Amino acid sequence: MKEKIHPTWHTEARVHCACGNVFTTGSTRGEINVEICSKCHPFFTGTQKFVDTAGRVDKFNQKVAKAQAKQAEAKARKQKKDEGSAANA
Repeated sequence: MKEKIHPTWHTEARVHCACGNVFTTGSTRGEINVEICSKCHPFFTGTQKFVDTAGRVDKFNQKVAKAQAKQAEAKARKQKKDEGSAANA
């Protein structure tokens, strides 16, 4: 192996999670900041956490409501048309 080309290995690198958990690991960096770790990740905790970025859930619910309203309107128009054709017959 060539000398002086490899980064320094830190055997006691500290990892800081956004949830407040701190643990040590081996890394080429001395300090590591992460947003999610095994203490707060839904896969490991068994709990599900929804992160609604930019109102995506609300936007989806609005789309569904709009589609249902259109379906109800079309059904009402069809019923009205059927009633009109039945009266003419």
